[in-house]
Amino acid sequence: MTDLKKAVGYQAAEYVEDGMVVGLGTGSTVAYLLEGLGKRLKAENLSITAVTTSNRTKDKARSLGIPTLPLDQVERIDLTIDGADEVDPQFNGIKGGGGAHLYEKIVAQHSKQNIWIVDESKLVDQLGAFPLPVEVVKFGSQHLFDQLVADQLKPSWRLDDQGQKYLTDDNNYIIDLKLDYIDQVQELAAQLKSYTGLVEHGLFIGLTDRVLVGRPSGVEVLTK
Repeated sequence: MTDLKKAVGYQAAEYVEDGMVVGLGTGSTVAYLLEGLGKRLKAENLSITAVTTSNRTKDKARSLGIPTLPLDQVERIDLTIDGADEVDPQFNGIKGGGGAHLYEKIVAQHSKQNIWIVDESKLVDQLGAFPLPVEVVKFGSQHLFDQLVADQLKPSWRLDDQGQKYLTDDNNYIIDLKLDYIDQVQELAAQLKSYTGLVEHGLFIGLTDRVLVGRPSGVEVLTK
């Protein structure tokens, strides 16, 4: 699996062109993208600016010599490359396993083009087997959790390595919804948006038209 992620991450780095402002996602496959991009910058003397979606990605990018700026200090994002936890045949996805889906979605929506990079295990016929994350503000979060229980959305608190509630870069909590399958993606997205205190959900709908898939036979490029 590591070899598949490395292959797709390195190939994705080839989509970055000199002078671009590039959005960089978060996750294990993106880590290989950063490695490949860092090597290209040194070998080809590329001049790019990166906008990162998490503190982890920002720190990794800077350690590899990739210059970064905050989103509000760039006028555009030419291309964003990010991973995904699940991708269905319509190129809808679940993201947020790394706890960064709020910033990932903001960057994606302001990007001219989005590419997702995944290994073949992330391709599914129907979304939902991977828990769907929702980021929630701390205030009133237990009441919101109880409402999600009442609405049969099967919530569970995400915990960190110390067994405490996981905190995002924005100092919010994450609740994972263990739905098993999602029949109506658009309807669920609208329902989740209706909860006061729920900042953002991990359903990414209509945001990408290109997916790079790592397979044992090589990297496959899927387009709509």
